[in-house]
Amino acid sequence: MRDLGAGFGYLMKGQRWVSQHGKQFGMGLLPGLITLVLYAAALICLAVWGDDFITWATPFADDWTSPWAGLFRGFLTAVLFALVLLLAVLAFTAVTLLIGQPFYESLSEKVDLAEGGHAPESGLPLWRELWVSARDSLRVLVRAALWGVLLFALGFVPFVGQSVVPVIGFFVTGFFLTEELAAVALQRRGVELRERLALLRSRRGLAWGFGTPLAVAFLVPVVAVFLMPGAVAGATLMARDLLAETPPEPAPESGEPATH
Repeated sequence: MRDLGAGFGYLMKGQRWVSQHGKQFGMGLLPGLITLVLYAAALICLAVWGDDFITWATPFADDWTSPWAGLFRGFLTAVLFALVLLLAVLAFTAVTLLIGQPFYESLSEKVDLAEGGHAPESGLPLWRELWVSARDSLRVLVRAALWGVLLFALGFVPFVGQSVVPVIGFFVTGFFLTEELAAVALQRRGVELRERLALLRSRRGLAWGFGTPLAVAFLVPVVAVFLMPGAVAGATLMARDLLAETPPEPAPESGEPATH
């Protein structure tokens, strides 16, 4: 429970940090605005053709008597829409981070400098960083999609599918969302995807406390645009915690001996 609160605390600290650094906040909005257009188009397509997809996927219900076929397919459409929304949160984050790689790298570095006086660098050229980020994001999305298939199947279970499964979905999405955001700082430190996932699994409460509220908030695309810069800043602070990095001790005042 303590880690849950700590994770949420890092989210709030990140939002507070960017609110005090207006230039970084403004630059961090641009990638989200670009992604918002793509995000809206995808959701419109889902709304228009979602019913047709469910009808195509359930031919066995064609002969069911009314109103059971309609109710069954309506329920599956709702479950599909909910799970796609959760995956869209990760997709939105992945695309936004990819588009805004230079902006968010700079933001994360400035947080590191403010907190520890030193910003680690990957030493990779920009094209290589973009490739690694895209590759890792795809691997995360595949993992999340597998969870989505499992949760979709569990959606058929009466009561559980309508109550417990959506909650689990938000926690799963929150975990992977935290990984995506923390990757900005951890990749600069040379931490590979498997190591990042292992770090977060060792502190699941921290990841859930940070990412699950974001997963809920990111369901509203406009909100996601404005929270992204602070989410990157907060994830950088959390990454420092995961790696047990501490800020330097303040310099001793004049006349006081330095401690070692």
